Amino acid sequence: MTITTSPAAPGLARPRYSAPARALHWLIAIGVVAALCIELTFDDLPLSPHKIRLINYHKWVGLTVLFLWFARVAWRIGHRPPALPATMSTFQQRAAHGIHGLLYLLLVAVPIAGWFLSSARGFPLTYLGLVPLPDLTAKDKAAAELLHNVHAVLAWSLLALAAAHAVAALKHHFVDRDDVLRRML
Repeated sequence: MTITTSPAAPGLARPRYSAPARALHWLIAIGVVAALCIELTFDDLPLSPHKIRLINYHKWVGLTVLFLWFARVAWRIGHRPPALPATMSTFQQRAAHGIHGLLYLLLVAVPIAGWFLSSARGFPLTYLGLVPLPDLTAKDKAAAELLHNVHAVLAWSLLALAAAHAVAALKHHFVDRDDVLRRML
């Protein structure tokens, strides 16, 4: 277990997430926001080489988030996070753990659903235009329509939970005045 500390006041220490955990957290957060922004950019465009390029960027960012997720889970297995503040109620602690669990689940489910969607549409994935990835299913128009909806619902659910996560962190920082947010900065 690796928990780094930084001085809070003379004689006290605040537990923090390790540097790799913080880096992976923020890289994944940036990736999720970037994937959303790219999707919103191409969503209403007519089919064109520009739209196809944006769709590929969206897929590459999504796959990068998936790969970073695996790195984050591997890191987390060997490095326990700092304990939640003792001032948090049991309900708040359970809610925090539940939201984190759902975030981890959705961070893997959204890109995998997108990968299935791309396969069902008959568009093979080539990561960064260099590494061909296998299709996860055969081309199937009806499945593609369903997978498009599944991918969208999962993605919006991820964004809603991420927003709740961010609001809770800000509440801890500005209202509760505890170290929950600072330990990830």
